[in-house]
Amino acid sequence: MSVRSRIRIVGGAWRSRLIDVPDIPGIRPTPDRVRETLFNWLGQALDGLICLDLFAGSGILGFESASRGAANVTFIERDPRACATLHRNAKKLAATQVEIVQGDALEFLASTMRQFNVAFADPPYRQGLIKRIMPLLDRVMLPDSLVYAEAETPLDPLVGWRVSRQGRAGQVHFHLLEHTETTLEATSA
Repeated sequence: MSVRSRIRIVGGAWRSRLIDVPDIPGIRPTPDRVRETLFNWLGQALDGLICLDLFAGSGILGFESASRGAANVTFIERDPRACATLHRNAKKLAATQVEIVQGDALEFLASTMRQFNVAFADPPYRQGLIKRIMPLLDRVMLPDSLVYAEAETPLDPLVGWRVSRQGRAGQVHFHLLEHTETTLEATSA
C-alpha cells in the first residue's frame, strides 16, 4: 500500500506524531486548522468518551480523539486498503482504545447496539450521505451527544438536529450538531 502523505496529530498525548494517509482517491484528511477548531468546540480533553469515526479514511479525527483521552474510538471504513493503513497507524501509536471495523457506515449504524458520545461524519461528497446517516445516528447517540459533520456545502436543516457551530476552511464546510429539544423529548417519552 502506498502512502500519499502524512498528517500530524495536533493535540493530546500523541501531539505532533505523524500518521500515514493512504494514497486512495477521495480520502481528504481534515486540515489541522479545522481540527484545532473542532477540538476547541468539543473541549481539549475527551476523557472517558466513546467516539465513532464514520467514513474514517485516514482516521485523523478518531486518532485525535484517542490522543485526547477518549476511552474508545470505533473507526468505520469500507476500503480495505484504508483499513490496513488504520491498523498500521493504530499499531504505531499503540492505540489499544481503538477498534477498526471494515464495513459500510450505513449498515453499521443500522445494526449496532452500541451507543456513542461523539460521532464524526466526513463522508464522500455529492452522495447525500449526511442526510442518510442522521436518522440512523439518532438511535446510537447517548444523551447530550454531539455530531461533527463535514460537507462540500453548508448543511440544510436536518430533522431532529440543529447546527450549534459551523465554519468554513477553503472548500470544507464543517458543523457541530446537537439534538433539538423535540428529539430529546420524543426519545425520553
